[in-house]
Amino acid sequence: MCAADVAKSERNIRDTVGCLCRDVSVTPGMLRSVGNQGLFGSFGLVTGPESLLAERAVADFVAAATAERPDASVMRLESSGLTSGALAEAAGASLFASATVLVLNDLAELPNELNPQLLQLAADPGEDLALLVVHGGGVKGKAILDGLKKLKPPIVDCPAIKPWELPQFVVTETRRQGGKATPAVADALVQAVGTDTRALAGAIRQLLDDAAEKELTTAAITRYFAGRAEVTSFAVADDAVNGRAEQALGKLRWALVTGVAPVLITSALASNLRGLGKYFDARDARLRDADLARAVGVPPWKLKDLARLSREWTPQAVAGAIQAVAIADAQIKGAGSDPGYALERVVLAIVAQRRNAVRR
Repeated sequence: MCAADVAKSERNIRDTVGCLCRDVSVTPGMLRSVGNQGLFGSFGLVTGPESLLAERAVADFVAAATAERPDASVMRLESSGLTSGALAEAAGASLFASATVLVLNDLAELPNELNPQLLQLAADPGEDLALLVVHGGGVKGKAILDGLKKLKPPIVDCPAIKPWELPQFVVTETRRQGGKATPAVADALVQAVGTDTRALAGAIRQLLDDAAEKELTTAAITRYFAGRAEVTSFAVADDAVNGRAEQALGKLRWALVTGVAPVLITSALASNLRGLGKYFDARDARLRDADLARAVGVPPWKLKDLARLSREWTPQAVAGAIQAVAIADAQIKGAGSDPGYALERVVLAIVAQRRNAVRR
């Protein structure tokens, strides 16, 4: 294979990896051989703060390398406190194996004096070494990271998953585990479990283990996670913004009895109202649905809900409701003496703002 073909293969791998990571899923086979060279005698990079995806990329690399050379030993090093001798020893063949798979974690903590040694090792790993370097994002260690990137290795980028991307993560992760989930159900799971990708992946596994049809349902999510703070607080917020005062107050009182922190409820109220306010600001910009959803900070399927709510609210009413939430938030954080009373008042204030907007 000529140099031009190898370079083209590298670009194709990087493009494929980039697309998969933007879809917030890491699938087997992402870190494979470059052209016909194999993983040994080369190195790869995993970058970005999303640790679940990074760990999967590392596991994929190790699995592919050990499949290529079953006799290889696997070494994992932490960059913090690493010495030149330890790095050289780990990169060499051991007494019991002729090849080595070396994973160097947390590149940002690598001592500066080892930068030249690592660059030299990455530029010429030798035919018996498969090297993977992991950088968790941020500016620390950027100099050595940039130096490694200049060697043009295959790169798996694992950026932090944004809140509005989490439902898509759930859909993709459910598919990865052999199940199915609609966007609406995925969003319900995010609201139930929260934003931690590990917790979401674990919840999906638990739900699919008990699902006869291998499909996530809202009923199952409610059954398993109805006591979670996020379910309760967002349920209160949804009822309040939709003008359902009695239901919102009932769920609010149950939430407080079961120990939900008042600040989670004001946070959910503020989140719903901010999303609606951003929709008012962006809806006349003639954006595509995907761009509009990105501007508002919600999954695309939620635009229908916001479009419906926009007919029941005005920008002025949203502003008034947000002010009421700000006051309630201050009261529950010490400006008032009764958080429960402050929350009941803000729910009623939001319902009143919507009612007044409808009358206009």
